[in-house]
Amino acid sequence: MPSVVVESLRKNYGKLKAVDGVSFQIEPGETFGLLGPNGAGKTTTIEILIGLRTRDGGHVEILGLDPGRETHGLKQRIGVQLQTDNLYPNLTVHELVDLFGSFFRRRLPADELVNLVNLDERRGALVKQLSGGQRQRLSLALALVNDPELIFLDEPTTGLDPQARRSLWELIGRFKGQGKTILLTTHYMEEAERLCDRVAVVDHGRVLAIDPPQNLIAQHFQEVAIQFSAPPRLDQTRLGDLTAVSSAADEDGLVTLYSADVPATLSALMALASSSGVVLNNLEVRRATLEDVFLKLTGRRIRE
Repeated sequence: MPSVVVESLRKNYGKLKAVDGVSFQIEPGETFGLLGPNGAGKTTTIEILIGLRTRDGGHVEILGLDPGRETHGLKQRIGVQLQTDNLYPNLTVHELVDLFGSFFRRRLPADELVNLVNLDERRGALVKQLSGGQRQRLSLALALVNDPELIFLDEPTTGLDPQARRSLWELIGRFKGQGKTILLTTHYMEEAERLCDRVAVVDHGRVLAIDPPQNLIAQHFQEVAIQFSAPPRLDQTRLGDLTAVSSAADEDGLVTLYSADVPATLSALMALASSSGVVLNNLEVRRATLEDVFLKLTGRRIRE
């Protein structure tokens, strides 16, 4: 039985269709990602699934329960980390974890959780004294306090520096290793590729594609990406006709060519740049990523 069933989910705010017919399922033990930019409807979807918002239409089952009618029973079985936390600033780390544990019938020991999220040396520190990364790890401990069957993580690493982000990835990876079912939202491509078994690409309240990250990339791209900053005098109308280029994309001066033969394309590109009297800056050759899939499906990039 799936842990999460979402069918034709809808949520409107006046004329704005925040969630417009979203459907997906999540199997037990799976890490599933909602991948899209801010405003795509990811957070609204999460809030409906955990019972914080009512839906305007569609069918939802979370662990066999309807979050719109069986919220109390559901909260005992799920863990939630939202983008905004309202942590008690004048409690210590240990006190806060212990307090949250008291809200549930089933709870894990506070010492175990503090150690799990690598805050053992900060257990006596006040919450207001923690760094951003430490607060995020504390939020994860609070999401795990009832040993949940299903964990919701809404943009868990937003605002963190790269080192803190990777530290949190390792922690989430440990939850995966324990067989936890995880639904996370993110707009970080590397995060989705590293953590998720499957991702749903979401934009303007709709699901555009669902599959494992590497499958999505393989479905849409056999080519290699060549990327550079476009000089003003470069004749971009000729880029799509360069040797071995299957398609070209330009957004805000960042050009991406998708090539089936990189040496041939680079040779033709250098010849075009030379005839135009320009230098190509920030030139790089890379494999296609989820960013390219999103660009192909939507015509724009995800902005951090």
